[in-house]
Amino acid sequence: MSKIKVLVVDDSALMRQLITKILSSAPDIEVIGSASDPYKAREKILAQQPDVITLDVEMPRMDGLTFLSKLMHARPTPVVMVSSLTEKGCDTTLRALEFGAVDFVTKPKIDVTNGMANVGEEIIEKVRVASRAKVTKIDIPAESVAQKVQSTSTDALITSTHKVIAIGTSTGGTQALTQVLPKLPSNIPGIVVVIHMPPGFTGRFAKRLNDLCQIQVKEAQRGDMIIPGQALIAPGNFHMTVGRSGARYLVKLNESPPVNQFRPSVDVLFNSCAKYVGSNAIGVILTGMGYDGAEGMLAMKQAGAETIAQDQNSSVVFGMPNEAIKRGGVDTVLPLNKVSSAIIDSAKKMTAAV
Repeated sequence: MSKIKVLVVDDSALMRQLITKILSSAPDIEVIGSASDPYKAREKILAQQPDVITLDVEMPRMDGLTFLSKLMHARPTPVVMVSSLTEKGCDTTLRALEFGAVDFVTKPKIDVTNGMANVGEEIIEKVRVASRAKVTKIDIPAESVAQKVQSTSTDALITSTHKVIAIGTSTGGTQALTQVLPKLPSNIPGIVVVIHMPPGFTGRFAKRLNDLCQIQVKEAQRGDMIIPGQALIAPGNFHMTVGRSGARYLVKLNESPPVNQFRPSVDVLFNSCAKYVGSNAIGVILTGMGYDGAEGMLAMKQAGAETIAQDQNSSVVFGMPNEAIKRGGVDTVLPLNKVSSAIIDSAKKMTAAV
């Protein structure tokens, strides 16, 4: 079996050295070169045809975002971004994910040498996942991504607070949610979302989505009510569950141990929806590596919820949706561009049945 060929692009000589050392320790990965800026990277990409690129966000001569957009237009290649946890670094990384980067790894703030060693396994695993990811040319220009969808509503959805839409995703989820949520009308039932992201990124991602959507999107806080026209994103490093307060639903946050290696976990959210929302819920599982959410989606279906999974062709990684399908928890399998309309149709059916 051939090794995964990786090109390391970073303006820091120390970071290039550390990332190369980490990746070279994996028997199935070969670092074929490194570059200190995008222009040198371009020459090596053309000459060496890497399978995966690790890319710094902020570099001289051309920033990582600009380079990524040019790369995805000319030669779509799986990219793992290496990001700082600064506010600017978070925003740029989120834009990079919208532009087609498969995933990202955060740089340590202090003690870079030991800090990078601590995330070594994460880098290796994300490069492996990226090598198997489906990467396609991104046709949406940056200008249109930044535009907020014009407000619309669907009269049939003007209902009570008794319905909840639960969405779970991981690798490729940033791009998927950026396509699904902006198409939902302003009076859609309340939405709760788990995406596997570290602290610092979920709040910035929620703000980014809020700028694009006709619904309000925010990072969830303890006790937030689930109300129509609003999506709550689980904060990084916290599980989010749905509970009841009288006749209304609210979210609860906790720091119990990771489930399926994740906190927040999609299974934790979906299982709470099965328990407290039952047939008044719609479950949606989108692109992602692994199996988080599969058990919870089956529980939701068994509790009477309608369930939707993204299909293989449109998934960056067909892990989580595939596992949910194999376990029998999915009613409908759809390409990403059909998911929003399916959610709206399901919500209308639930309203009509009241």
